[in-house]
Amino acid sequence: MFCNRCGAQLQPDFNLCPKCGNPLANKPPVALPASRTRLERHLRPIGILWIVVGALWLIPSAVLMFISHAPRLITMMGDEMFTHAFMPPMLFSLGSVFLLIAAGGILVGWGLINHERWARTTAIVLAVLALFHPPFFTALGIYTLWVLLPAASASEYERLSRI
Repeated sequence: MFCNRCGAQLQPDFNLCPKCGNPLANKPPVALPASRTRLERHLRPIGILWIVVGALWLIPSAVLMFISHAPRLITMMGDEMFTHAFMPPMLFSLGSVFLLIAAGGILVGWGLINHERWARTTAIVLAVLALFHPPFFTALGIYTLWVLLPAASASEYERLSRI
């Protein structure tokens, strides 16, 4: 085996010519990893954040549902009839709403991490709704919209969801 540049004789295990330093072409070049797009870089963190948000909504949901089943613990109002008649169903209903919000956040996070087709649209809807809950949810909504809303992100997410 000889060097293409200077003609020096080479050993088979050489990567460079010892005389001129020319790299040898007998070994395949190492492929550089393809650079990840903005959507690929941010999709997993958004999914994790939505799961965390959903888990945080589970806390007030559980508290309200527990309190709704213990009306004797609630003595905020002087009228006991009002407290026993209206507060438990109202607290349970509010806890149920929080439970739905939590389930939505957890499902969207899971869907984004797993590249489900429905997750992008649902995440955009939840991101718009999150804009009205400052400051943390507003930031999460803006971040989600910044990543998922552009047309390039839509086509790239379609490509990822087919894989």
